[in-house]
Amino acid sequence: MSRRGRVTVGVLVGVFILFTLLGWGIDAYTDYLWFSEVQFTEVFSGVLLTKLLLFLAIGTVMALVVGANLYLAYRLRPLLRPHSAEQATLERYRMVLAPRLGTWITVLSVIIGFFAGLSAQGRWSDWMLFRNGGNFGATDPQFNVDIGFYIFDYPLLRYLLGVAFTAVVLSVLGALAVHYIFGGVRLQGVGDRMTTAARAHLTTLVAVFVLLKAVAYILDRRALLLEQHVSPGLYGAGYTDVNALLPAKEILAYISIVVAVAIIVFSNAVMRNLVWPGVSLALLAVSAVAIGGIYPLAVQNFQVKPSLFDKEKTYIDRSIKATRAAFDLSDTKVGEYTPTSGNPPADLPSDTSAQNVRIIDPQLVSQAFTQSQQSRGFYDFGEKLDVDRYTVDGKLQDYVVGAREINDDKLSSQQRNWLNRHTVYTHGYGLVAAPANEVCGGTGLPYFVSGFLGKSTTANACSAPEDEIEAKQPRIYYGEQSTEYAIVGQSDKSKKVEFDRPQEQNADASVNYTYEGKGGVEIGSFFRRLVFAIKNTESNFLLSDAVNSDSRLMYIRTPRERVEKVAPFLTIDGDPYPAVVDGRIVWILDGYTTAQTYPYSQKINLATETRDELTGTGSFALARDDVNYMRNSVKATVDAYDGTVKLYQFDDQDPVLKAWNKAFGGDLIVPKGDIPAELAAHFRYPADMFKVQRNLLTKFHVTNPQTFFNGDDFWQVPNAPDAPQSGVKQPPFYLNVKLPTQADTTFQLTAGVTPANRENMSALISGSYDKAGDPQLEVLELPDQTVVPGPIQVHRLMVNNASISQDLTLLSRNGQATVLYGNLISLPLKNDILYVEPVYVKSTQANAPPLLQKVLMSYGDGSRVVLKDNLTDGLKALAELGKSGNTGNTGNTGTTPPATQPGTQPSAPSTQLPGNLAAAAADVDKAIENLRAAQKSGNFAAQGQALQALDEAMTRFQQVQGAAAPSTAPSVAPSATAGG
Repeated sequence: MSRRGRVTVGVLVGVFILFTLLGWGIDAYTDYLWFSEVQFTEVFSGVLLTKLLLFLAIGTVMALVVGANLYLAYRLRPLLRPHSAEQATLERYRMVLAPRLGTWITVLSVIIGFFAGLSAQGRWSDWMLFRNGGNFGATDPQFNVDIGFYIFDYPLLRYLLGVAFTAVVLSVLGALAVHYIFGGVRLQGVGDRMTTAARAHLTTLVAVFVLLKAVAYILDRRALLLEQHVSPGLYGAGYTDVNALLPAKEILAYISIVVAVAIIVFSNAVMRNLVWPGVSLALLAVSAVAIGGIYPLAVQNFQVKPSLFDKEKTYIDRSIKATRAAFDLSDTKVGEYTPTSGNPPADLPSDTSAQNVRIIDPQLVSQAFTQSQQSRGFYDFGEKLDVDRYTVDGKLQDYVVGAREINDDKLSSQQRNWLNRHTVYTHGYGLVAAPANEVCGGTGLPYFVSGFLGKSTTANACSAPEDEIEAKQPRIYYGEQSTEYAIVGQSDKSKKVEFDRPQEQNADASVNYTYEGKGGVEIGSFFRRLVFAIKNTESNFLLSDAVNSDSRLMYIRTPRERVEKVAPFLTIDGDPYPAVVDGRIVWILDGYTTAQTYPYSQKINLATETRDELTGTGSFALARDDVNYMRNSVKATVDAYDGTVKLYQFDDQDPVLKAWNKAFGGDLIVPKGDIPAELAAHFRYPADMFKVQRNLLTKFHVTNPQTFFNGDDFWQVPNAPDAPQSGVKQPPFYLNVKLPTQADTTFQLTAGVTPANRENMSALISGSYDKAGDPQLEVLELPDQTVVPGPIQVHRLMVNNASISQDLTLLSRNGQATVLYGNLISLPLKNDILYVEPVYVKSTQANAPPLLQKVLMSYGDGSRVVLKDNLTDGLKALAELGKSGNTGNTGNTGTTPPATQPGTQPSAPSTQLPGNLAAAAADVDKAIENLRAAQKSGNFAAQGQALQALDEAMTRFQQVQGAAAPSTAPSVAPSATAGG
């Protein structure tokens, strides 16, 4: 290249490096400012320093090893080379490389070291755990080595071994190339093809590679406890691994050592050629195939398979125990629950648990919250609300809650300029709550007890006269919809520019506000404004009058992002929820410590195991991480006003959390004993942890190896009842109830499971906290000889009931509205299971929210079904059916009189069914009677036949109903339609 060309390339490279370093420097500086704001600089400095040290250490070692071998190959070059066409061709390369060989070696080594260092940065967590990990206090069942070795030491040792292999392989390839170019290795000419020096150098490197292989065989013995080997589909070393592969790996390790010595000795001291070293390597390869492959395969096929269970029994038991220990299932309480499938009891309406059943579906009611408690078009509550509990008027019950936030996507085009988006519409206002078990009479809307923007503008029949759950600081600067940065603070305190809320006496006017908290990074100086102008590519940081000496910049504002950045070693639950604690709105998040190397434990994919009907519609999807150890070790909070992040130790026995806390100075996590009681009162069993445990319990509730091996007692999580063909799992539900085995009413997460490949109920699983605040899993198993319908069957029974189906058709107004089914709750009571499913109606009109119009309820075997205006009426109707012993069903008119209390909806008129539809309905009733008779007889086979007959009768009824609906469905009275 010409001099000008070299200068041009140099300038371009320099500019690229300058901008790269500038971008990296700005990112690092703004990160430091953010960590300083939340007072977690030890995390920033600890992670950054560890990454830097690993980059330098691994990069330097890799560069030195490769560079030293390249230089050694050059120094060992022969001074005289035989004349040949090959050497004449290579001379041109030698003339280019030799004058600047040091430079070439240095550049190549630096490049290799640079990429090795980049790879090493990602291992910062492995290094920190290696340095700070301790013992688990439990050992693996094969080697009696503490579990801590596998969690804290093994991952880093395996990585370092990989680095060593890479360094040796690159050294061999590089040294071979240098030896070839400078004549140490020849393909043509008379005499030896390799000089003595080149042979000694290359064979030594190969010997080191073989020695590393011996180390790999030793680690492979431990790795057998982490891989899927045990039949059927379990993890850990099985019979073949323990009795064939483990000794094979040990033998191969010794053979590798012998081969390494043979390579050095025979190639340099005895034979002085590559024949015997080559034979040694071939023998090692043959041994690896024969001892490590053929022999274990023979053991598996000729010893294990003919008597599979007898051979694998011990190892199945190991996997069951390890999995239950790794996922905190060992202390699961298991009890029996035997439904009587009898009549609904007369005291059903007064049953506290039945009265507390949630009929407000957080997924369907968000739009109703938004429209009723919005006041401005840009306020939003998100796709899904949350469930929490509060004590109001001395009564503890669960509430559906939502934070009123500003949705930037709903700002008008005029409102979406830079000034408005970042300095005016900066925060939301208030936590809105509604009782989970009631609606505002006659409207289908929730009954709001908190979150009013002003009594004169929002208080109405669907609002409590006073704010029952009051936040003294209701402003929300940090929330799930706070995706934009915000600039707050004014040097002129009289100049209030932030939109706060509508005026109480004039809804069209607004009250403005100036932020007074400590949240955000100070950007009063010109330098900081310049930095953030470059980072955000926004000149207004320097030009706008809105940015002044008292300005603060809020960024990374969503609660989940803040906790993930503060605690990068945690996996954060997908469902953060807001709560009023000590008069302030805080976001509560659950943090999990996980690992991938717990011996014999089942490995699961977090994204797959936690995905259900709600994922993506208000609940975040977890990362696609494969883990085999999981603990809910941290409860994190984010203050909605100033963004303060706190990490509270929740599992004080978790060795992984102890290691992380030690790695960052020992005071990163607030001790469990220092958790405020008012905050602890809002802790709830984490949804994603429960889903993982529930899914594992479908198999690992079986602790007998023989039963596990047979697989005839496995369960499955049912699909969403109203869309069983979608393949989407039914989510668990939060309820404030008392299960039959519990002494007190408890706020808990509940879910039903069914037998594998069947739809009847097998068990009910609940997760809660006991009085000491410790997590408690409980399983209520139903006897095998009873057939209790599962969620999908119950939904089918209820909606296909003759009179109920007709009433549901009326709600749809001949296609002018859509009937939506809310969460189907399966609540075990004293004698039987109560099923409650809210029915929402959504008008086809634009932006019409779904309104809760009816409650669909069933008791026992699903033959008693009612459709009523509210929960109270439904319980009374079921009790009346129990008194009369009637096995029929009641719709809006049925056997109980319509509700006449103020604020309830009038009942829709019943209609006379046409002949063919009535005949199909009669077939369904007869099938139900046959099923009840089979259940009472205890004949399992007869029950199965009756269930099949019932499904066929329902199918016929649906077909007849579909053909008759257009001509038979009368118009609905206005008072029964959506929205009145």
